[in-house]
Amino acid sequence: MATLVTDHPAWAVTDDGTANRAVLVDGEPWAARWSNGALERLPLGKQDGALPGINRTPADELPKALPAPLHRALYGLGEVVRLPNPSLWDAITTAILRQVVRAAQARALYQRWCAAHGTVGTPRGPVALTPAPDVVLDLPEKAFREVGAAFHRTALQAAASAYLQNANTWDALDADDLVKALDDIPRVGPWTASAAAADYTGDFSVYPHDDLAVRTWARRAAPDAELPEGPRAFAAAWQRFAPNRAQLHALTLFTLAWGTHARTAEHDGAPADRT
Repeated sequence: MATLVTDHPAWAVTDDGTANRAVLVDGEPWAARWSNGALERLPLGKQDGALPGINRTPADELPKALPAPLHRALYGLGEVVRLPNPSLWDAITTAILRQVVRAAQARALYQRWCAAHGTVGTPRGPVALTPAPDVVLDLPEKAFREVGAAFHRTALQAAASAYLQNANTWDALDADDLVKALDDIPRVGPWTASAAAADYTGDFSVYPHDDLAVRTWARRAAPDAELPEGPRAFAAAWQRFAPNRAQLHALTLFTLAWGTHARTAEHDGAPADRT
């Protein structure tokens, strides 16, 4: 059994479980499609470009020290499949647009943002992608208000400026150092930096483990498990459950994967994210 994690707001999921998403790899657009347990990648531009990557995490990487009800719930997902974000700029943009709002609101905001300012033509038709950083810097304040991103304007433009100056350096960093670099951007903060780094590198050991969504989905997945209530105590317990990096990655990723499917089934947004 394999389960696709649709944590990124670009994913559009139909009632039969089919999921579609567009991504940009080295400047070239691609379509990703998940159907019947398989992830297909189709070029929307050049046929010989680099493929989007695929990360696969088997359930056996989950830590054995988990409370039994939580281990059973997460293990039932089988292998978790994830399309790592091939665009660092998109990962930063996505994390910023997730600040403060609920997951369903962030998903809709991201899609409006891309449709309004990032639509590009391809041989297969127009595709909405994250607007480039130079585009973001040139947008007037009104453009942010019209799509509901007025709150995020200063962070997006500060990030765009920093990205244009540092993209090559950032691209060579490991996940831990990337978190530190992104945290230096004004209005970004540790939560956003960690979420963006996890999205881009595919390493969810750096994801913020005290995140409200992680805490909420863990409790919903295993209501009988004894998990700490407060963010700090929860994060400490999370790291005790998973004493090494691979286990911490698997535990966090599987919990978010469980949550994305629960949210789809309930047609309800996840808890609000934060800066």
